[in-house]
Amino acid sequence: MKLLRNTVFILLRYTGLPWLIRATLQRDRVTIVAFHDPAVEHAASVLPFLARAYNVIRLDDYLQARRTGDRARLPKKALIITLDDGHIGNHALLPLLKEHRIPVTIFLCSGLIDTNRHYWFKYDHPELQVEPLKKLPNHEKLQRLAALGFSPERQFEQPQALSGDQLRDMAGTIHFGAHTHLHPCLPTCDEEEARGEITGSKHLLEQSFGLSIDSFAYPNGDYSERDVQLVRQAEYACAITIDPGFNTLETDAYRLKRITIADDDSIAATCVKASGLWAALRGQWTGGARAI
Repeated sequence: MKLLRNTVFILLRYTGLPWLIRATLQRDRVTIVAFHDPAVEHAASVLPFLARAYNVIRLDDYLQARRTGDRARLPKKALIITLDDGHIGNHALLPLLKEHRIPVTIFLCSGLIDTNRHYWFKYDHPELQVEPLKKLPNHEKLQRLAALGFSPERQFEQPQALSGDQLRDMAGTIHFGAHTHLHPCLPTCDEEEARGEITGSKHLLEQSFGLSIDSFAYPNGDYSERDVQLVRQAEYACAITIDPGFNTLETDAYRLKRITIADDDSIAATCVKASGLWAALRGQWTGGARAI
């Protein structure tokens, strides 16, 4: 199945359609792509490819262009690279990003940074079924996890998230945003929980780690109108979904579109997905495939 899938991506790449989309639909729009925890050896081929195919810009560049209303501030075929969650492996990408001068934004789960807590969806237990848990009310999800021996406050032997020292090491190169405190699916939280996750994440990252946090990414890409308003009230400049599509200066700042690329996707798959072609072929253009 994997071989067949890779063959499909290779064939789609060499139809020329991704190039055509870059030259037309993406030419005057801003594309945002999402990774999570790519291995260095894989990122070493995929990220430079994106830098050759597009003009990679900082998220701040896009936000500044929005503030001024000046599209001329942005290059043609602009692309923003993001990584969700703040995995410890992201630090190993720093030499690569510096060497190729590739700006990225990492969205951090503040409750895991500088701790030995683990992401609930990476908990190693044979009975853990992540997808069904995403759909439960958050308090019920936590009860189910507790029955399996997991709690958000539990400290494990090894960390899964970046440390404070790593954040400081990366701060001159990486732009950081917030991804809630403990990565719940926000629509499954009651209003008090959602507000705490959204506002508390920004506060902790700024107060404890000296970061300037102006951007937010919805965990799992899930959000409701309530969550959009809570992000706005917390005074973030923008919020990013994983609803596939491209962005203009007029796109709702709290519903920015983003295309998910798997951490182990080949260059052909990355090429096809970044162009939006894959999402369009799968009929996801207005819905979006959900990913942690």
